[in-house]
Amino acid sequence: MPIFSIFAVTTNNMIQASGIHKSFGKLNVIKGIDIQIATSEIVSIVGASGAGKSTLLHIIGTIEKADAGNITINKTDVSKLNQNELAGFRNKKIGFVFQFHHLLPEFTALENICIPAFIAGVSKENARKEAMKLLTYLNLTDRADHKPAELSGGEQQRVAVARALINKPAVVLADEPSGNLDSNSATDLHNLFFKLRDEFGQTFVIVTHNPELAAMADRKLTITDGKISNISVSQ
Repeated sequence: MPIFSIFAVTTNNMIQASGIHKSFGKLNVIKGIDIQIATSEIVSIVGASGAGKSTLLHIIGTIEKADAGNITINKTDVSKLNQNELAGFRNKKIGFVFQFHHLLPEFTALENICIPAFIAGVSKENARKEAMKLLTYLNLTDRADHKPAELSGGEQQRVAVARALINKPAVVLADEPSGNLDSNSATDLHNLFFKLRDEFGQTFVIVTHNPELAAMADRKLTITDGKISNISVSQ
């Protein structure tokens, strides 16, 4: 039995972005990017520091607003949403995993996982129930009442993954998710992403400098100077 149901999607493309441009002052960071990412696909984004990888990820995740271009996620044109609608869409449809876990130090692992569910209006009882299911799935049940400082780096990142999954998002965006992990923890995290995709059908977009993780993805997009310079398909 799955812990939670697979997101039902009726179109093959989960993410479509066209003509994306983004500048900060006089610095042109994204210079006309077009991408399509299929439902349940895992795509890695690689490139040198400053190439525009994280900026593109933040635009896809609606954290940053593009200067030009359109993005459709799960059949919703996010450019047509007002700020309140965008915040609600982001909370329910997109999960985020960052290099620095951004766990709130004063709250336990269980409480940190519940926060997005509380924001979405889920009751405390139901949020805690779903959070415990995720902790069980991630082999962290015995860490439920521990605060972040009492967890290893790998455990903190798994808690961050559980937090990203609590609202059953259609898309999970990860920015250097294994950047601060040792090699064993990084391998475990990489395998977890693929296990989650296979079991729950979510779409993953992962910015990474880790060549192993990048090569595992269904497709690897290389960004050079704000443009996609290469696309390779996993064998």
